[in-house]
Amino acid sequence: MSDVEQRLAALERRVEELEDERAVARLVASYGPLVDSGSAEAVAGLWRQDGSYDVDELLMTGHEEIAAMVRSANHRRWIDSGCAHLVGPPHVTVTGNEAVAVCHSLMVIHTGGRFRIRRATANHWRLRKDTGGWRITTRTNRVLDGRPESSELLAAGIGHGDTP
Repeated sequence: MSDVEQRLAALERRVEELEDERAVARLVASYGPLVDSGSAEAVAGLWRQDGSYDVDELLMTGHEEIAAMVRSANHRRWIDSGCAHLVGPPHVTVTGNEAVAVCHSLMVIHTGGRFRIRRATANHWRLRKDTGGWRITTRTNRVLDGRPESSELLAAGIGHGDTP
């Protein structure tokens, strides 16, 4: 293989890595607008069919359970009163067809004529790419209330801690 061919192959690999990182970041960024608009099927579609969403007090597995959370009366009350799920920019690491992303998120609610932060969480996302593109295999959220588990989720996603 000539020098030009080697450089071109290396460039193609780099572009593919950047495209994968961007696709993962876009998927993560789409969660907030979709969940705040009540788009239950679209939210569930971010996950693989057998994917799981582990929030402190709730473990959802599969599309139906994730969509049911979005359709729930409690979630509808937040949407109807005004809420925003703000997902911070993720730190994305792609390894082949697997990826890990970590970020912070805030849930802001409208109550008493004011906006207030209801939750601040650490988010750890595992994703896999197949013929349908990138989908979430697991998302783990933990409230940032001083518990070690929350900061460990963030560190693990950047390669500075044990992987959850």
